[in-house]
Amino acid sequence: MKKYDVYGVGNALVDTEYEVDDKFIAATRWQKGIMTLIDASDRAELIHLLEQEHEHQVIKLAGGGSAANTVVIVTQLGGTAFYSCKVANDKTGDFFVKDLASAGVETNLAKGRESGVTGECISMVTPDAQRTMVTHLGITQNFSVKELVPEALANSTYLYIEGYLLSSPFAFEAVLEAQSIARAGGVSVSLTLSDPAMVETFKDEFDKVVSLGVDMLFCNEDEAKLWTRTKTREEAVRRIKSDFPKFAVTCGKDGAIVCDGGETTLIPGVPTTPIDTTGAGDIFAGSFLFALCRGQSFQEAAVLANQSASLLISNFGARLPIDIVDEHLGNP
Repeated sequence: MKKYDVYGVGNALVDTEYEVDDKFIAATRWQKGIMTLIDASDRAELIHLLEQEHEHQVIKLAGGGSAANTVVIVTQLGGTAFYSCKVANDKTGDFFVKDLASAGVETNLAKGRESGVTGECISMVTPDAQRTMVTHLGITQNFSVKELVPEALANSTYLYIEGYLLSSPFAFEAVLEAQSIARAGGVSVSLTLSDPAMVETFKDEFDKVVSLGVDMLFCNEDEAKLWTRTKTREEAVRRIKSDFPKFAVTCGKDGAIVCDGGETTLIPGVPTTPIDTTGAGDIFAGSFLFALCRGQSFQEAAVLANQSASLLISNFGARLPIDIVDEHLGNP
């Protein structure tokens, strides 16, 4: 038996959330509902606009990063996880390290941290529960092969690759190395497309990763359509299946379409009143992989994953408090 259910690789970010209205988003140059990478000066300008000019207050500060959110739900559900990432030796980095440790996620960070600035994701949530994210990567943009722990990866059931990493040449190299280690160790490779903008901008990098072998794909409906250059859900799923025999395509309130290599099934969503959609895809993937590691079918895994995502979007933040996980999800 493998020591870890999921070995994640991804950006290490601290999430800073604000509640804003559509008028505020329209007044910025950021596209609603999309993640945009920014530099340090853009970050300073946005913080000034949010806090000084419009007097918005931070509603939540939390450890974040897409794949980090995924491995956290794995451990919250009772599984085991390892996370390779890069944070700086600063106060924000201290917060991130303690946050993952408290969730029971093992990391590479015990080996020491470099000087620099830890990455941050500013999430602006509008009344329709859509989140517009701007990300200052900081030191995580230098994530590289050095952050990998081959022995932990080889002792995992799944490698989970965060698509956001493909925007950095160093991180892309690390992804390919992690994929190679996984293949040599009999570890299943899972990949998330992460964001529509990533699919549009880094298709060549995604194609390279896919060409080397991906056992499980996670994406949402918009990403699936962009990947396949189609306009309908049905056509996108049909073409996804030709590239990835096993996949899960999330479809918002309609649930998720999953395929175990044979049967393709729509698993209905769990009705809820959305407050904040941040991290819904992340928690879906983590819950899904956890269930598979416990011997559940793809259909059963999707039921749990839909439940997790529904709970998440009915609360603020990209992660669920452990008391909510215990009360509503338990340890299946």
